[in-house]
Amino acid sequence: MKIQKLCVMKTSKYVKVISFVLLLVSVSSFGQKAQNEPPLPDGRRLKQIVSEKFSSGNVYIGGTTGWKKRSRGAGQILDREFSYTTPENDFKQWAIHPRPNVWKWKDADAWVEHCEKNGQILRLHGPIGPQCSNWAKQDHRTAKELRKHLVEFMTALCQRYDRYHHVKWMDVVNETVLANGKWHQPKKGTEKWENPWFLIGSDIDHPLNPPLYIELAFELANQYAPNTELIINQHGSMQKPMWDKIKRLVLYLRKKGLRVDGIGWQAHVNVGWEKKDDNMNRLSQLIDWAHQNQLSFHITENNVWLPEKKNYQAQAKTFSTILRLLLKKRDSGVVTWNVWNLSDADAWKKKEKLEGCLFDRRYRAKPAYYALQKLLENPPTTMVNAP
Repeated sequence: MKIQKLCVMKTSKYVKVISFVLLLVSVSSFGQKAQNEPPLPDGRRLKQIVSEKFSSGNVYIGGTTGWKKRSRGAGQILDREFSYTTPENDFKQWAIHPRPNVWKWKDADAWVEHCEKNGQILRLHGPIGPQCSNWAKQDHRTAKELRKHLVEFMTALCQRYDRYHHVKWMDVVNETVLANGKWHQPKKGTEKWENPWFLIGSDIDHPLNPPLYIELAFELANQYAPNTELIINQHGSMQKPMWDKIKRLVLYLRKKGLRVDGIGWQAHVNVGWEKKDDNMNRLSQLIDWAHQNQLSFHITENNVWLPEKKNYQAQAKTFSTILRLLLKKRDSGVVTWNVWNLSDADAWKKKEKLEGCLFDRRYRAKPAYYALQKLLENPPTTMVNAP
């Protein structure tokens, strides 16, 4: 009996010790998880606001990060705040099909699966343009090689993802025209910002002399992505020669019988952009032109860069002024807005010091986040042909 009682006592002690250890592990794990989670901003989440305030489906608010950046905290912010996302580089030619006979679908597939499970609309940012592989940029590359590679990539991209209902938009081409209105062309070497696809040729019988790769990319997208809306994406600011050529390009493609559903402006701008060069009036007119021509209008990659003197309130003003104008146009057509990278910790390396994102390096919401949150909660009255 004494031995039995002693065994029971020892067993009881062991159970208590094990329970205590498990409790410590549980508390430690919870604390570690809480420590790794990005701080939660005050107020409602942006996607909740958009769902309630813009139920007509004419306004989409999104964010960008890369698949490998998600684990740093950007992924939690993206899923928490946005019902629309644009993956940073994971659908681009250099990532998926960098050279002949090489295909890498893992990260792109992961995005499609994740967004479907998470109820997020997806924009495929895999355009034909300067963000391409070194193989494509090599100076000895021929027009025949480039054409074959473009056809392979665009066909496979469309066929693989067009069937998904949450894949809503596709950037078909990007950065086709320079600020001075000239077509973006190749350069020597592989380290410069250039567009090698121009070598495929041009339509010399048309006064616009448009590069053939643009028409080819849209032909393939029209054929193999009938369920996805097709976009021309463009960099720069509001330079008139550049946008005049983009407008003429849209009309040229449509006259060829090709579907073009929208135009996008990247909107990587400096703080105070809204005060300079009649930018807001020009942006207003561009949105109006898009809607008058049955095109959706997209701000696809918005950043507001800060110089050495960090005025976060001024940054918030630039962000919110651009979005305010976009929201004013929501009754005349579809408008979308997307921030390019969520946190300054994950920003484009060349611009990292300029802190152009909505969240700081510790994933805390900056004044710009709260300015956009307030604007979405209290959207402006809609106006046509007015900034």
